[in-house]
Amino acid sequence: MSTRETPSPSTHARLRLSRLSVTRDVLEEFTLTGDRIAIGREDGDLTFPSDPYVSPVHAMLSRRNGELFLRDLGARNGTWLFIDAPYRLQDGDTILVGSQILRFRRLGYPAPHPPEADQTRRLGSLVPGADVARLEQIRSDGSARDAVHLSAGRGVKIGREFGDWIFPYDKTMSGKHAEIRNEDLEFIALDDGSRNGVAVAVRGERPVKAGQRMLIGDQTLRVESL
Repeated sequence: MSTRETPSPSTHARLRLSRLSVTRDVLEEFTLTGDRIAIGREDGDLTFPSDPYVSPVHAMLSRRNGELFLRDLGARNGTWLFIDAPYRLQDGDTILVGSQILRFRRLGYPAPHPPEADQTRRLGSLVPGADVARLEQIRSDGSARDAVHLSAGRGVKIGREFGDWIFPYDKTMSGKHAEIRNEDLEFIALDDGSRNGVAVAVRGERPVKAGQRMLIGDQTLRVESL
């Protein structure tokens, strides 16, 4: 274990981060000061020059009134925050489950069915009457591959071995990994006791708590103290 410390005036509180292995062992510790801490491959207060997945300037940590906030700075691979509580999905959110990037799209809300033309009912598959959202599997080029539709009263469980959507080829995914639960036409992402966790891509600014993990490029960082 090594420690990298950035010199700064003692008037600033210190932020302590740990870089973690895939088994969550601490590989390195960083003690940083200042109210705005930039992270990148080439520029910033904390740099990872050998990580090709980190953008030259990737993310920013900001401290205000004793709280810490994380912002993505337009990084090509995004900045991810692991959830430690149920998370209500918003249209356009992307989540990381194992090595799968899944995008949540809101399709709308159920509307009344129009009357059947000349009283003749249309034949169709027996499925929930209205899909209100869907999850799309996103390739590295940004295109969508497989998708799962979500409707009122229907969620989805995701895993490598068990669930409604299974990824047997993804070794980074747990047997039971995540759940998208439906609650009053809203959809909630939950970690289903996975080994590697579930992360949400940061849009705008997100608060970060002590003990929470971030993924920046190929680097998993945990906030140890604010």
